[in-house]
Amino acid sequence: MATQGDWKIPAAVQPKAADYGYDLERALTAVVSLSTRVPPEAFSAETLGTERAGNGVVIGEDGLVLTIGYLVMEAETVWLTTHDGRSMPGHVVGYDAVTGFGLVQALGELGLPVLALGRSDAIKVGDKAVVAGAGGRQRSVAAQVVARQEFAGYWEYLLDDAVFTAPSHPHWGGTAMLGAEGQLLGIGSLQLQQGGTGGPRAINMIVPIDLLPPILDDLTRRGRVDRPARPWLGLYASEGEGSVVVMGLADDGPAESADLRAGDAIVAVAGEPVADLAGFFRQVWALGEAGVRVPLTVQRDGKTLKLSVTSGNRERFLVSPQLH
Repeated sequence: MATQGDWKIPAAVQPKAADYGYDLERALTAVVSLSTRVPPEAFSAETLGTERAGNGVVIGEDGLVLTIGYLVMEAETVWLTTHDGRSMPGHVVGYDAVTGFGLVQALGELGLPVLALGRSDAIKVGDKAVVAGAGGRQRSVAAQVVARQEFAGYWEYLLDDAVFTAPSHPHWGGTAMLGAEGQLLGIGSLQLQQGGTGGPRAINMIVPIDLLPPILDDLTRRGRVDRPARPWLGLYASEGEGSVVVMGLADDGPAESADLRAGDAIVAVAGEPVADLAGFFRQVWALGEAGVRVPLTVQRDGKTLKLSVTSGNRERFLVSPQLH
């Protein structure tokens, strides 16, 4: 990822203060840059790297920062940098694989505004928003909501109602989606391609902020959400035609242990046909909690196989954050 000083959003798509009914410049200072280092032996090190960088948003007077979880998952060191160049360490407070949110506590006085949480349930396609990165207007995008729909991620992740915006922010991880009154409506997670008559265009997927309040107390007090763990297979998958195709496997994960292989097409779960990626995840999760046996029907090299995967708890594969 580019450093704070060597890139900026094109002027034509930067937000202009006169277009908003709140103090845009002040609100943007609540977004900080975030960099983390993960030990090489961490479970996520191979797929996400050992050095990660993105953004975070101040949501607490005590320096609590909300970000996207993959930036802080298994991190052993965290640094936060403000818009005026001040840097200070932080520590990981919590991570939630279900929503994708992560929380960091600044270990010092940030002296920044706190962004109030808005209501993402009222977001409509066509609404204007600002997708804000650390560094003010030059690193923020005047965007528009282009879709609200289900999103299934290949890493066993599902949002029932994700928000999608365009133009895309090029450094999307942990960005703040600001609403009409400067409130925080979501956190940037991904960049995707959306098809259209003019060809594909880059868009951002935003995790809606309404998913945070129900879990915020658990995350701040316990570091995790007090809910039964979903069954996790440890696979990376994409949609096939009437199946889900295994693209890769987590090392020593449940799927690998059950002899599932890259290239396998999963056509049924517990005897029920698989239609798409989202449906596949829901079928697996409906079987019970982590540890439940997951019967799969698989097509491999023209043959139909029956495999049984003893699911796991994803969290038990992760390195716990160090406390400071």
